[in-house]
Amino acid sequence: MAKEQHPHWSNMLKRRSEAEMKAEETELFTKYYTEWKGGGDGEKSYKNIPRFYYRLPAEDEVLLQKLREESRAVFLQRKSRELLDNEELQNLWFLLDKHQVPPVNGEEAMISYEAYLQVGEKAGSKCKKFFTARVYAKLLHNDPYGRISIMQFFNYVMRKVWLHQTRIGLSLYDVAGQGHLRESDLENYILELIPTLPQLDGLEKSFYSFYVCTAVRKFFFFLDPLRTGKIKIQDILACSFLDDLLELRDEELSKESQESNWFSAPSALRVYGQYLNLDKDHNGMLSKEELSRYGTATLTSVFLDRVFQECLTYDGEMFLICKVRYFYYYYSYY
Repeated sequence: MAKEQHPHWSNMLKRRSEAEMKAEETELFTKYYTEWKGGGDGEKSYKNIPRFYYRLPAEDEVLLQKLREESRAVFLQRKSRELLDNEELQNLWFLLDKHQVPPVNGEEAMISYEAYLQVGEKAGSKCKKFFTARVYAKLLHNDPYGRISIMQFFNYVMRKVWLHQTRIGLSLYDVAGQGHLRESDLENYILELIPTLPQLDGLEKSFYSFYVCTAVRKFFFFLDPLRTGKIKIQDILACSFLDDLLELRDEELSKESQESNWFSAPSALRVYGQYLNLDKDHNGMLSKEELSRYGTATLTSVFLDRVFQECLTYDGEMFLICKVRYFYYYYSYY
């Protein structure tokens, strides 16, 4: 009897097992599907996609534009307050000098890692980011005692502070707030920078527009190869052009350094003089014939035609200030 009932119970158990398995499969599928699609209660933040795009205010949205400008100004002010000022830098130097560790390496005072950490604790919260193992390792060279140069470390801090200060200064001219400068933005920056450069004190104000044009051309020729009309602030800081421009703050800059500096007054006046000599009729504009006499008259007719196609002309001639924009390409290339 038991043998006859065995196949029946076996089928019942098999059907029950299949049903349970199906239910379990459905339950697991529902559970994981709900979790993965973000509908579960475990992680509620997955239910909503965070906003990652904020459109810029339109020209007619004056209030939004003012709000954006004010918020950016406050942000830059806060970042500026986080930087070390002159008094704090001087205090840092005194602390470093006080904690130097003998023997002296040549004429350079050295500091060990232990003393380096002690200075970091005393220097204040603003200096904390400079006193890390990573920074110490960057400046560590072949010192037999495992020390670093105090002067090299202080110069590193000064350079970092200068870069942040300059970035904040450039960002003030970033009208769009997108991390890049248009040609007009950079022109405004350089124009307002001229009075702070002693080596340019001799320039007349009537010459400022030509000087700004020649300075801006170098930045855009090298940093905007695709001619997008804007360059990243980060690229400006990474290149050496800004260093060359700010070098004109040195009142004792040698004559040789000025001659080799594209942004110096003698360099700008030399370029300006070349174009004045080409303007035979003294009308402030250059024709193709006048421009063809540049240098040793090596400019081809194809080049001249292309320049005059790209630049705005008046009765077949163009202003000197416009000519510099396009002629810098030729000057830099050759």
